[in-house]
Amino acid sequence: MDQLLSAGVVLVDKPRGPTSHQLAAWARESLGITRLGHGGTLDPFATGLLTLLCGKATRLTDIVLKGDKRYVGVMRFGRDVSDEELEATLSSLNGVIYNVPPLESAVKVQVRTRTIHSLRMLESDANSRIAAFEASCSAGTYIRTLAKDIGLMLGTVCELTELHRDRTGPFDQTMACTMQQLTDASFLHREHGDDSALLRIIAPIEALLTGLPSIIVKDGAAAALSHGAPLARPGVVRAQKGVSEGSTVLVKSLKDEAVSVARLSVDSDSLPGMMTGEVAVSRAVIMEPGTYPQSWSKE
Repeated sequence: MDQLLSAGVVLVDKPRGPTSHQLAAWARESLGITRLGHGGTLDPFATGLLTLLCGKATRLTDIVLKGDKRYVGVMRFGRDVSDEELEATLSSLNGVIYNVPPLESAVKVQVRTRTIHSLRMLESDANSRIAAFEASCSAGTYIRTLAKDIGLMLGTVCELTELHRDRTGPFDQTMACTMQQLTDASFLHREHGDDSALLRIIAPIEALLTGLPSIIVKDGAAAALSHGAPLARPGVVRAQKGVSEGSTVLVKSLKDEAVSVARLSVDSDSLPGMMTGEVAVSRAVIMEPGTYPQSWSKE
């Protein structure tokens, strides 16, 4: 339990109303830990998957933010829009688009590109001038801006009235808990010493990193990396093939424990021909120093 609270991941089904920051603050207080952040902000009116990062997992926020997202939402139009007209408009927006953050967002308002992997209408109600849609997109896509652009293309007002995120990176809706479930599980842990509910809610940090190519290292190398040392060739047991220099990789121990997230200094395919030299430099150290005994001299 202590390991999960010091480096774990919680998926919360955010309700409508509170900000992502408020939800993180409530979770921090409920769990009784000082270090907890969130990745992938949702607007107060939006619902759905919010990733909470405990302890050392906060070092991986940038990885969480880069994961693709999927949303289901409802748009209301200022005029009657036929299904054929809307479907044609949504289809035309698949691919790379310009996406400007709204003025109320927390980031700098500037033109940037984002990728829409899929954008389709789910159903519509002509009498109410509303339509439900599903959008699968790259991280950082502002769906509110997308809705406004759809309105511009249709020559009418388009208001985003509901938005729900049901997938973020490798996680989907089935993996999430409610804030009430998290609060109840925390109470059982804190007041009765019953960890069973929290153990089902908090995932190990490795769950965040399943999509990264991996390198397996010896125990001595894991110990060195936990102290901030770079990974040298003698410490490598095996590495995933076809990973290019500069790529982000997950360094794991022989027991499949996450040691660090690192940047490759060489192509992984060149490792069989190397005897010495630097292989990777850690971007975020995950393993606690002392997990494996030190096998080198500091002198």
